[in-house]
Amino acid sequence: MALGRRKGVKDEDDAGRTPEVADPPQQDDADDLEGPFDIGDFDDPAVAVVGRHDLGSVLLPENETAELVFEVNQQGVPSAVWMVTPNGRYNITAWAAPKTGGLWREVVTEIADSLRNDNAQVSIVDGPWGREVVGVVTNGPEPVVMRFIGIDGYRWMVRGAAIGPPQLADAIAAETRKALADTVIRRGDTPQPVRAMLPLQLSESLVERLRARAQQMVADQAQQQTAPQAPQAPETSAPVARRSEQGSAMQQLRTITGG
Repeated sequence: MALGRRKGVKDEDDAGRTPEVADPPQQDDADDLEGPFDIGDFDDPAVAVVGRHDLGSVLLPENETAELVFEVNQQGVPSAVWMVTPNGRYNITAWAAPKTGGLWREVVTEIADSLRNDNAQVSIVDGPWGREVVGVVTNGPEPVVMRFIGIDGYRWMVRGAAIGPPQLADAIAAETRKALADTVIRRGDTPQPVRAMLPLQLSESLVERLRARAQQMVADQAQQQTAPQAPQAPETSAPVARRSEQGSAMQQLRTITGG
């Protein structure tokens, strides 16, 4: 299958030259990196939807261990879709980009500067597709590691953002890379200004699945409320640990990425 980054796409280096873009590095295991893909790489676009959540501009691979959570703006339009897993959470979004590529090179610097302005510990590391930005945020309830992985495609740039606690940072990064390697971008032919986020739109089938899940959650809560309550623990019992919401880091993530 053709790679999502088409061979004819060029990228400028630091000296302004435009070398040919090399194929992503091959791995020896069964999870070789192949994508992300462009919808045009498929002879039948309907095939691209199989096994993926249809989010309009992004066809996101399903993950059996993840819960799909989306945010909406004041107009009720989805602004971000997260995959929440036991290791943390990640999202994948796409932007309009020039045919010549190179947008991620600019965005890397901007993300790193923004993280540093928020007093995060920042490093830029080499990943399977090139540069990745890693920020360690310590001004919230608990330390959080945020990783940004970007790839230039044909008239689009796709970016994966992963967030999780330090001890699970490698695991959520691996999940994000695996998702990116099987993501499909549906940019469309409508002219878009460079850096415009490609719109997210939930398919009808996905809306029905989310609606059914919400109804099931309401039913489960109602059942729990009618069930006999367990006796309260004495005051001498050890307190129950609460899960950190990592709100500060999430706010910074939305500020940096605009979604």
